[in-house]
Amino acid sequence: MVLAAGLGQRMRPITDTLPKPLVAIGGKAMLDHALDRLAEAGVEQAVVNVHHLAAQIENHLAERQSPRVTISDERAQLLETGGGVKKALPLLGQEPFFHVNSDSLWSETERSNMSAMAQAWDAGRMDMLLLLARREDSVGFDGRGDFFRDDEGLLTRRGSAESAPYVYAGVAIMKPTLFSDTPEGPFSLNLLFDRAIAADRLHGLVLEGQWLHVGTPEAIAPAEAAFAAANRVHA
Repeated sequence: MVLAAGLGQRMRPITDTLPKPLVAIGGKAMLDHALDRLAEAGVEQAVVNVHHLAAQIENHLAERQSPRVTISDERAQLLETGGGVKKALPLLGQEPFFHVNSDSLWSETERSNMSAMAQAWDAGRMDMLLLLARREDSVGFDGRGDFFRDDEGLLTRRGSAESAPYVYAGVAIMKPTLFSDTPEGPFSLNLLFDRAIAADRLHGLVLEGQWLHVGTPEAIAPAEAAFAAANRVHA
C-alpha cells in the first residue's frame, strides 16, 4: 500500500494546486519513484489511497501497469497513516504487505532495499519490519532520530535520549492482523509501532543508500542534487 492521501501542508504553496505525491524529483513524481521501487522488488499489485486533490492522482495513475494500482478513496475523511490502511484491508488481502509513504525517496546502491526487506522478513519473529535511514547520512532531515536498533534488529524508541541514530524511512512490511484491534476512523501507525515494541516484535533493516527527506519546498533542490549525484555514481 502506498499512502498518497495527505494534505502536504509543509509543502505549501506547491500543494495548494498539486498533491505532494506528484511533486517531481529527478524528473519523476515521488509517487512514481515509490511505485517503481515496488515494481523492482517484484510487487505486482498496489493500493494507493487518495484524499487531497484526489482526481489528479487518479488521473496520473490511470495508465499505470506495473504494479497494477487499485485506489482506496478517502475523499470523505482523511484517515491518517493507520486508519487509511485499515480502510484498505479488503483490497490488500490476508498476507503481510509493504506499506510505503509516497514521499519516501532514496538512492539505491547494488541491490533493491525493498527486496532486501522481503528477504529479511520473518513472520515468526516480527509483526513489523521498518526500513531505517541513518540520521546523520540523510539529506534534508534535521530531526533527532526515531529509533535505536540492537544486534538482533529489534527497535526501541528514542524516548528521552538527546538523539537516536536511525530514522523511519517510510517503508514497512506488516501483518494485516495488526489492525484487528484498532480504532475506527483516523489513527496513526505509531499505535502499532508501540504495540510491536512492547511485544519485542518491531524490527528494522538499515537502508543501503541515502535517504532523501523532502518535506518542504526548500528541500526539493538538495534532494534533486543528491539524487543526481547518486545516479551518476551508480550508473
